[in-house]
Amino acid sequence: MSTNRTSQPRLRKNFAPSDPFSLFKAWLQAAIDAGVVEPTAMTLATVSLDGKPAARMVIMRSFDQQGFCFYTDYQSRKGRELTRNPNVALIFWWPAQHRQVRVEGVVKKMSATESDDYYHSRPLDSRLGAWASPQSQIIPNIEMLEMRLSELRRTYAQKAPLRPPSWGGYRVRPNLVEFWQSGPHRLHDRLCYFRESETNWRIERLAP
Repeated sequence: MSTNRTSQPRLRKNFAPSDPFSLFKAWLQAAIDAGVVEPTAMTLATVSLDGKPAARMVIMRSFDQQGFCFYTDYQSRKGRELTRNPNVALIFWWPAQHRQVRVEGVVKKMSATESDDYYHSRPLDSRLGAWASPQSQIIPNIEMLEMRLSELRRTYAQKAPLRPPSWGGYRVRPNLVEFWQSGPHRLHDRLCYFRESETNWRIERLAP
């Protein structure tokens, strides 16, 4: 990770917001304003039943005081691992700002209503793609998926598809949120929020 000094002001514990979501919102908006490609992309790390980690990039679709939300196939590898072990980690990395946000927490399925609302807001081909792809399963070729998508387009030419029962949202409820920002001479800022209750957070500065 680069150690170049940025024009950002140092992170000061005494001036930090009382909860991590306010600071996250400000940092995310700064990344959006700077034109970062896919500013809501995040690494999602899961753990298998036998303790082996796996990580992949997903898109955070929304966040609020309850946590960070994303959508996927419940039967995919990550979906199966989340069922067995709901403990996860997230990383947001915005290189133009020399900033990183690291999250540790527990995942929970979002309500059917929330998943339905998001599913029906997507473009038609994205909705059909959720039906066409058996995510994470071995397939013989890409043509199989393209053929399946073509069939679904004909089937749903005059009606809207329902959300697949195996597809929906997850919300990561954080127990720890760490904000990292590059500083001079490798003296980076690390400000960490530790959850103490449903609404209270303890803020600590960590050595880089």
